[in-house]
Amino acid sequence: MCGIVAYIGKQEAFPIILKGLKRLEYRGYDSSGIAVQKDGELNIFKKQGKVAELEAYVADKDTSGTIGIGHTRWATHGEPNDVNAHPHGSGNEKFALVHNGIIENYAILKEELITRGHTFKSDTDTEVLMHLIEEIKSQQDCSLFRAVRLALNEVHGAYAIVVISKDNPDELIAARKSSPLVIGIGKNEYFCASDATPIVEFTKNVVYLEDGEIASLSLKDGLKLKTIENQEKTPYIQELEMKLEALEKGGYEHFMLKEIYEQPRSIQDCMRGRLSLSENMVSLGGILNYKDKLVNAKRIIVVACGTSWHAGIVGEYLIEELARIPVEVEYASEFRYRNPVIDENDVVIAISQSGETADTLAAIELAKSRGATIVGICNVVGSSISRATHCGSYTHAGPEIGVASTKAFTAQVTVLSLMALMLGREKGTISDERFSRLLIDLDNIPHKVESVLKTDAQIQHIAEIYKDSPNALYLGRGINFPVALEGALKLKEISYIHAEGYPAAEMKHGPIALIDEEMPTFVIATQDASYEKVVSNIQEVKARKGKVIAIVTKGDKDVKGIADHVIEIPKTDDMFVPLIATIPLQLLSYHIAVMRGCNVDQPRNLSKHVTVE
Repeated sequence: MCGIVAYIGKQEAFPIILKGLKRLEYRGYDSSGIAVQKDGELNIFKKQGKVAELEAYVADKDTSGTIGIGHTRWATHGEPNDVNAHPHGSGNEKFALVHNGIIENYAILKEELITRGHTFKSDTDTEVLMHLIEEIKSQQDCSLFRAVRLALNEVHGAYAIVVISKDNPDELIAARKSSPLVIGIGKNEYFCASDATPIVEFTKNVVYLEDGEIASLSLKDGLKLKTIENQEKTPYIQELEMKLEALEKGGYEHFMLKEIYEQPRSIQDCMRGRLSLSENMVSLGGILNYKDKLVNAKRIIVVACGTSWHAGIVGEYLIEELARIPVEVEYASEFRYRNPVIDENDVVIAISQSGETADTLAAIELAKSRGATIVGICNVVGSSISRATHCGSYTHAGPEIGVASTKAFTAQVTVLSLMALMLGREKGTISDERFSRLLIDLDNIPHKVESVLKTDAQIQHIAEIYKDSPNALYLGRGINFPVALEGALKLKEISYIHAEGYPAAEMKHGPIALIDEEMPTFVIATQDASYEKVVSNIQEVKARKGKVIAIVTKGDKDVKGIADHVIEIPKTDDMFVPLIATIPLQLLSYHIAVMRGCNVDQPRNLSKHVTVE
């Protein structure tokens, strides 16, 4: 959550930082601000609301300077307003700081600082950290780098910070723990950001800070790196693979729509080099060294949040069916707090689009401490989860800017499908004939997704009919149950309509009480082993005057005869239906949200990267 952008060099800092903050808007925020240093003066500009409001606020102000820090804030401590917005200045007005994360012991530190004469303007934990750095620098008469390092030894919690000084136009100080921060290295200039999106147009050379590292970005002395325990480190410079055009809308009205339409390519990219029909083979290079651990696992535990959790449930069906390994799917946010029974015979699969999800990272650390093997599935190269796991697979979906995940979900399910096929083949739990047939079906998924996208006009018509519904129910059975969960989540995330997903058979155990002529029920009713039972569930809804929108296999006649609307999808093996059936549900949610006038890419209260617990 939140976003950080900082710059030091020879160019004007404010425009670079402002543009970077706009690139980080997808992360979710409620206020923004920028501090710039020029001629011994430190000027801080901040406003509640969107970056555009900050831009309007500074239109008649002097924002010049070649060193600066910027921030988009998602409120944790203190309500969203101008005062609580970042950057936060020190009491002596010599320093300013931007911060992502939460300082857990800020209240105790604040009390101590008040006894030492400090006064506070905001309700934030961030301002407390700024004053702590100021206090240490004053008492020890030390460098800003040392003051920041010593202060970070006294705080508990998560942070990514960048600090600027009124008296030093040649240095930025940056540090991180449990919150991402990347440094971009240009020609006689440096950049800092929460992720690479604000940096990619300026440089391809980056350093991803590790937990407990603090960096000095100096025009005189270059990039220096230490741990907060004062151990010197050698920066590891990597090359960005991200392309600038991937961060633009490319003619689409919203990033979400663009990303829905990118799924034929993103699914194909996910399979590229991993699935070979000619060799009748699946290979996931990122986990080859730990393949035996997976094959011989006593059980597999999936930890994830939100959409990634739904992908994990699809993975549970896939792996248990094809590889016959018991799978448990856990909310990462609950996993660490219930003292789970886990040991060295277990494999934990951690799934996260961003690779920075705080709850999932905490679950990883707990599982590692118990001896489990950790496999990561994420989208962002160099992310915290990719570095914290023993092995894993990138989804190669490309940047996902829309807050509501679309192509991330199908890419994660694609990786889990490949993993299940590989394990089933290694364990001998699926026949050669079925393996080959499934390989062909999976290879054809991108083309089938393309065909579903061509039904968009029909889906828009259905969206127009149900856009004002106050509630919605989503039903699915077996491997399509998590598709119902994901469909409901998409609708509530971006249209603010209350929606719930259920196993279709569970409808009789409570939700059926909600059914009336005003309640649309979206049903995944493809022709699989439970088809007849799903048809019965639809008839139960219709008997209570409910409206039914059914996703059916192309050519279906039975459901078409009783449902109010049907959306046809191509026939495929039951195991891979979620990759296709989720597409019309994404489009329905998108069009309903647009018709309701909602901010599709940046829904209220939500963040793309949940980097706090």
